Amino acid sequence: MLKFLKPLAVAGALLATAVRADSHGEAYLISPADGATVKSPVTVVFGLRGPWGVAPAGTQVEHTGHHHLLVDAPVPPLDQPIPKDANHIHFGAGQTETVLPLAAGKHTLQLLLGDFAHVPHKPPVMSKSITITVE
Repeated sequence: MLKFLKPLAVAGALLATAVRADSHGEAYLISPADGATVKSPVTVVFGLRGPWGVAPAGTQVEHTGHHHLLVDAPVPPLDQPIPKDANHIHFGAGQTETVLPLAAGKHTLQLLLGDFAHVPHKPPVMSKSITITVE
């Protein structure tokens, strides 16, 4: 019986290590794609992977947060609440997509997950910045 349990214990330890190694997760933009040419208004769909889940602002649960969309803006200071303005759009109700009116031209979009108080997690859970062109 012990010979049977030892491989299971080793497999369990390896699985636990794999989960811990990937526990940071990632925010990403499902659409539009980087480099896309689109028409306004632009439908932006958010993604989140790893152990992370979406929860409304004010909900204090481990590995949860809500999306903030950075539009034509650099990443804000990561030790402070994310600003709320036309370039830092909050989705505090837990939304995972939006329809965004944008002027013609090039625009950058990036997601940044905020905690219950709109502060980025440590380490930050964010997407890469993408560039789109609006016709």
